[in-house]
Amino acid sequence: MALGARLELRQGQGLVITPQLQQAIKLLQLSNLELEAFVEAELERNPLLSRDESDNEPERESDAPEAPAEISADAEARADLDTAYDEASPGERATGDAPEPAADVGGAVDWSRAGSGGSFEGTSDDFESALSREQTLAEHLHDQLAVARLSGTEAAIASVLIDGVDEGGYLRLELPETAERLGCALELVEAVLKVIQGFEPTGVGARDVRECLMLQLQDRNRYDPAMAAMLDNLQLLARRDFAGLKKVCGVDDDDLREMVAELKALTPRPGAAFGGELALPVAPDVFVREGAGGLWLVELNSDTLPRLLVDQRYHAQVSAAARSDHEKTFVTDCMAQASWLVKSLDQRARTILKVSSEIVRQQDAFLAYGVEHLRPLNLKTVAEAIGMHESTVSRVTSNKYIGTPRGLFEMKFFFTSAINSTEGGEAHSAESVRHRIRQLIEAEASETDVHSDDSIVDILKEAGVDIARRTVAKYREAMRIPSSVERRRLLKHAV
Repeated sequence: MALGARLELRQGQGLVITPQLQQAIKLLQLSNLELEAFVEAELERNPLLSRDESDNEPERESDAPEAPAEISADAEARADLDTAYDEASPGERATGDAPEPAADVGGAVDWSRAGSGGSFEGTSDDFESALSREQTLAEHLHDQLAVARLSGTEAAIASVLIDGVDEGGYLRLELPETAERLGCALELVEAVLKVIQGFEPTGVGARDVRECLMLQLQDRNRYDPAMAAMLDNLQLLARRDFAGLKKVCGVDDDDLREMVAELKALTPRPGAAFGGELALPVAPDVFVREGAGGLWLVELNSDTLPRLLVDQRYHAQVSAAARSDHEKTFVTDCMAQASWLVKSLDQRARTILKVSSEIVRQQDAFLAYGVEHLRPLNLKTVAEAIGMHESTVSRVTSNKYIGTPRGLFEMKFFFTSAINSTEGGEAHSAESVRHRIRQLIEAEASETDVHSDDSIVDILKEAGVDIARRTVAKYREAMRIPSSVERRRLLKHAV
């Protein structure tokens, strides 16, 4: 059989992810703060984009809130973009990292506890707030260093050590490494550290909890051999092993009780009283409110939606003035990118509203009655209900928040795994089961009321929840709740 070359034509369909489509997919998973930064960069880069400063708010209907009026696009472009979103998801997942499935962000009780830049051109209120902010721990220590009367070398070492103190007041530097890096003797660094540990607040500059408590006890003239022995055996105190503590400290019950009370009066984080970096507030992307007839109304938060316009008049001017092919290409590209960005933002808003509306429809019992009525929900259920791909729903729910009458929740909070019912009925949400476990433990009033993991399993099974003991233990540990033995000790020695 002879071999030869020939030319064939074949027709087929394939998905090509254009840069514009990649940008639209990227916009879906951005938080409102990240989106604001992205839009600001686009405004600086693209001269045909402008921010809509009009005060006219779009009218909202009670049953179908509209997207911002200034983000306009024809119906055909929106339909094309809808198709591109859903069709791009499977192929895009194969070439990029899709967000992880819904994570559990339910509230937990912490049982482990003991005890932008600007200028002077802004408003006077901003200036006053900048002046009246809380002093940080580092600033407070540097102020004391300025009057400590140390030599130049000692002051330089002290400045380095202060910079190594974290917000809790602990020194996070290794003294031998610091001495070697500064080219000085280790004894000099240790001497300077002693000076810093004499600064306020008492206990600052400690390298561990024991040293922090020791400095505070020394300041109160209460650091004796018995206290030293207790600080050397803090693990016994954490386990409430008072018999072991009495043995190692050589004290009786009354003395031990006084020593424990003195330790409780100390602070393990001396720097916590000072200001730090301000946490940025979370703004909800969607608001949910109760309407007439028990219906839940869902509307976008217009304050988090960028208001952009394509400056058609300026485009006409620069297009007419363009002479070279390079200038014409630049103007054409800017126009295409500006139009696509406006359409992408409009589609993003519509997609968020669509997904959040379905979440509210699925979890209406939670909004009406509380966390015990939270239903099991996954991405596939929502995606099938609204006709989108799972990866699209996952991107939409990443870093997005819903403001409800019951508080502010991340969208992924409403996606929880299912736990079967013992009676074969509707499955229970993992978050609602965790809530029941927490309620049972919080209701323990004395050491005789403490529930073991096995007894919690029996109680839940009587309530129709088919759950294993290891699952109860996993949920309890995730909520930082100690074991039944430790809780019994806590209740026994509670004052």
